[in-house]
Formats: sequence, C-alpha cells, structure tokens
Amino acid sequence: MRKYIVAGNWKMNNDINESKALINELVAAVNSKTLTNTRVVVAPTFVNLVNVQELAKDSAVEVAAQNMHQAKSGAFTGEISAEMLTSIGLKSVILGHSERREYFGETDALLAEKVTTALANNLEVIFCFGEVLEDRKSENHFKVVASQIKNGIFHLDASAWSNIVLAYEPVWAIGTGETASPEQAQDMHAFIRGLVKEQYGNDVAENVSILYGGSVKPANAKEIFSKNDVDGGLIGGAALNASDFSAIIDATL
Repeated sequence: MRKYIVAGNWKMNNDINESKALINELVAAVNSKTLTNTRVVVAPTFVNLVNVQELAKDSAVEVAAQNMHQAKSGAFTGEISAEMLTSIGLKSVILGHSERREYFGETDALLAEKVTTALANNLEVIFCFGEVLEDRKSENHFKVVASQIKNGIFHLDASAWSNIVLAYEPVWAIGTGETASPEQAQDMHAFIRGLVKEQYGNDVAENVSILYGGSVKPANAKEIFSKNDVDGGLIGGAALNASDFSAIIDATL
C-alpha cells in the first residue's frame, strides 16, 4: 500500500550552517512524531548533502538529491553522477523538476535517460511534471501532463515502479497569483493514476505515491492531502521553515 510522502526541496538555499540548523530542527520535530504511514524527505544542495545525511542518519528523515547527470562519468564539468550519490549513502533523487525543465532546457528524452540511469544505480526517482499557465488556460493541461509522463517514464518495466514516486507540479499556480484548488489537484492526480493503471495495471497504479507540488502550506495541507489520490507533497518555500514543514507533515498523520 502506498505511503504519504512529504518531501522538502531546499533548491539553491541554505549555506552549511543554515543547512545544519534546519536539519537539526527537523530531526527533532520528526523524532517527536509517530510516522506509521508517512515518509519525510529533504533535498539539500549538493555541497550540503554529506553534512545533512550525517545529521539525519539516526532519524526518520531521508535525504535526496535535487538532480543528477545521466552519464556514469566523464567531461561534464559541474555535474554529479548517480554513483557519486549512492557512494555517500543517498537512496533518492528528484528528476524533472519544473525549474530544471524551464531554466536548463531538460527535455522528456533527456529525463528518460536520467531515470534509467538512476534506477540502474538503485536510486528511487521522484519524477516531476506539470503544465504552465498557458497550457491550463488553453485546456491542454491533461494532454501536456500525459505527454511528459509517457515520454519520461513509460519506457520502464512494471517492476521498476517500486522505485518511482510521481510529483505533479501545476507550474501555473506557483508564484503567478493563480490558485489551484484541492479539487483541481484531485482531478489531475486521478487522471495521472488512471494513466498508470492503463499502462501498467491496477496494482502498480494503486501503489505509486503521487505528490502535489503546488505551493503547499500549513494552512492548506490538510485539505489537499485529504483527497483520495493525493499522497503528500513536494514542498518548496515552506520546507525552509522547520515549524511550517513540521505542520505539513502533521497533515498526513
């Protein structure tokens, strides 16, 4: 049975001291909770992964990377390989985030390569996708999301899906002044689960966690997470505040 997942993407925030302070606060908060069906994940910057991993090692807080390169090694200045991530004990990586797609030109084809490489190195993939405002207003949102999912991960065998987490990002509802309702989130999540069911069958579809990445905050987390097909969140800004992130975790308990 699938679990709730509350994943905090720290993005390009927090120096070493800020990262240590934040993870220490989060570990203390999480250690005070009974997490029977909830996973907690944080994704610091590359330079802080080792330190955060060390401080979180005796807690229920898991640590993930924000990205990785598809090649095993080579002349790719500034890049990080899957083997480098696993060598420091990481077990998960975020791929396909809307910012990687928009600002760094990551395509579905490239992401399919990255997903394959990650899984070959026993990394769980938190696979992100979602439509922009123009897609939503033109009512192409379901078509766009279906294309991103099919092109990025439907090349996988069903057995690989035990290491896949899906994360839907309505890019149009992040920093645009537009608001996505819990009902809109549920509609898209149900559509996504239906796509997976059509391709892989009911067992895979019912067991994959689908996270919502549309500006989840303590004030709206409970209502969003109460929807049948929403299995937690990929949290941005609120993940940088320990009390806010803790409150969002509580919304799954």
